Amino acid sequence: MKLRSLLLATTLLFAPATVFAESVTMVPPPAMDQTVSAKTEKIVLAGGCFWGVQGVYQHMKGVNNAVSGYSGGKKDTANYELVSGGDTGHAESVEITFDPKVVSLGKILQVYFSVAHNPTELNRQGPDTGTQYRSAVFTTNADQEKVVKAYIAQLDKAKVYSDPIVTKVSSLEGFYPAEGYHQDYLTINPTQPYIVYNDLPKIENLSKLFLQEYREKPVLVSDAKPTN
Repeated sequence: MKLRSLLLATTLLFAPATVFAESVTMVPPPAMDQTVSAKTEKIVLAGGCFWGVQGVYQHMKGVNNAVSGYSGGKKDTANYELVSGGDTGHAESVEITFDPKVVSLGKILQVYFSVAHNPTELNRQGPDTGTQYRSAVFTTNADQEKVVKAYIAQLDKAKVYSDPIVTKVSSLEGFYPAEGYHQDYLTINPTQPYIVYNDLPKIENLSKLFLQEYREKPVLVSDAKPTN
């Protein structure tokens, strides 16, 4: 089991319930969004431990699949033990397949910058530290890259956060699915201490702040439908 989980479980014996809870910042929608496409699209988002990021998007309408994995490094180092060392170049990431006719890229990004993680933290999220927990967006086409960069500039200009956004934007060179035991982890382990204190609040925030986009039953990797 993950070292971070064991350490957190021990710490929680002596800490208040909110010790690791991240405050949520509701950011405005992007002024510029992507043109609606008839085909499904993919984008890869990194924002700390992939358990919580995956869980958030599995509860979002229009998302056909959300897979935990690794991006930013080489294929031969895309495994949990090596990535955990922090020197592979990989970030724990989630590949999101979505239907633009149901949910826009802009809405996916709005959730990412407000609910899924804190984009002002450099190489850390909550109790997790290291480059593998960095904030990063890996785009799959030029249109996505344009929208993401414009949105970050918009949020920084509006000073939505007291600190500047540190999210890095780059073209996706490869996404490598994580080991099976990482997939659907939030849904399968709802009482695990790490999930309870770090990730379930994200799902609650999604349901409150994005009621129209929220779906109670998550779409899991194990039952995701094929996409075009």
